[in-house]
Amino acid sequence: MGVRTWGVAAWLGLAACGGSPAEEEAVSTPREVEAQACPPGVSSRVKIVIPPNASVFRRLDGLTHVQGTLYFAVNDLLPEPSALWRSNGTDAGTVPVRTFSSGYGPITEPVAVGSRLFFQLSSPVSGNELWISNGTSSGTGLVQDITPGPASSTLLNPVSLNGRLVFFREGLGTTATELWRSDGTASGTLRVRAVSGTQGLANKLTLQASGALLFFRNEATGTWLWRTNGMLAGTEAVLRLSSPQRPIQQVAQAGNLGLFILQNGPNYQVWKTDGTAQGTVLLDAFGRPVKILGVLGSRVYLSSFDPDLQRLRIQSLLLSGGGKASVVTLPQYSEVDVPVVQNTATSAGRIYFALAHQVGEPVPETVDLWMTDGTADGTRGLFASLTRDEPSPVFATGEGVVLFTGSSSGLPEPWFTRDTPPITGRLVATPPETRVFGGDDYTRVGSRIYFTLVDDTQRNQLWSAPASFTCPPGLSEAR
Repeated sequence: MGVRTWGVAAWLGLAACGGSPAEEEAVSTPREVEAQACPPGVSSRVKIVIPPNASVFRRLDGLTHVQGTLYFAVNDLLPEPSALWRSNGTDAGTVPVRTFSSGYGPITEPVAVGSRLFFQLSSPVSGNELWISNGTSSGTGLVQDITPGPASSTLLNPVSLNGRLVFFREGLGTTATELWRSDGTASGTLRVRAVSGTQGLANKLTLQASGALLFFRNEATGTWLWRTNGMLAGTEAVLRLSSPQRPIQQVAQAGNLGLFILQNGPNYQVWKTDGTAQGTVLLDAFGRPVKILGVLGSRVYLSSFDPDLQRLRIQSLLLSGGGKASVVTLPQYSEVDVPVVQNTATSAGRIYFALAHQVGEPVPETVDLWMTDGTADGTRGLFASLTRDEPSPVFATGEGVVLFTGSSSGLPEPWFTRDTPPITGRLVATPPETRVFGGDDYTRVGSRIYFTLVDDTQRNQLWSAPASFTCPPGLSEAR
């Protein structure tokens, strides 16, 4: 994660103010507070994985939950050996699975399938290919050299589906795209069929519903929704969405229901799908770009930038179709601001979202954390200083707590918020002379959340915190 200087952390007042009857405005403005940190012991380092004298470019990547065990990679930008590790959450139980020799690339795209971990790794002999691990050194190896020899395979959007890994392969030097599946063995790693014209694989524009992977294809007759269960007989077209071909702008998952936005000329159509033709329904359309924030109850919430007002609006639709309603207009940050919603998370009946303010520069001028419960009074800013170089994670622990990467004094740090009671603070307590920074790859395993952090070792290490906690007891406003 990059390091830049951020503004002073701020807490947005909880008093909500109403607007016009047609559409209210969220008028709360940030004000400075002293936010306490959790006391020592709530968060703790699991183990010193990277020695203090190691390369500063070594880091932990790809934290993945595999049936109660945490797996992660140790990668390096330099040609140093990469390594696969596993952890049970204790120092003694955090151990390397296999270290790869010089010349191997970083471990990427980890996916849990049952009790095994699939990942991609490049070697001098086979190039970038599919690997698997059962948590032992002898059980970690190449699945199949799909593109024979040192040439690499381009494997995209790997997902766990019906006990197998399903992924797409793009052909070397061609536009061909193929659907593949793997059971972890060379003989069980098979091409399902060609699916040329599939949209957005690099951006993971796929969904899962009713035991199937859903994807979008441009065909001669238009843009179609397809589904697969990983077998040839179960790979089929579901519904034609448009004619001619149109781009898919976003996908979102709401339980077993898929949501997506299709741009049809000047209109941005919001669809839902359960993976069947009958259950794939156009909910409504907007005359400007919209982004799905999340689902609360029977409604899906969306954000859009109103160029006339130069502000971000939140609106909603019924999941049953229609029912378009305005919720709130967010305050204007500046006359040249173009607000952009980054990551979102839904927790305890509320949608949290990181809002970047683009003011003519590639890096946002500032990024705020906002929350909405679907009403104007329940829409408020929570924190004004998220990381700017990279989109901050917004991670719901599943216990009413949301984690994000904020800054109180210039470096990105792990922070938490909980709306009821209204609490925000730093997740990691350190002595005044010790600086920590980072906060990446939040992953829940059992009752704990694991993440990475550069701590007093001055290297990236593995940390954890309970999924449910209450600290601090309150906030002390700055005078």
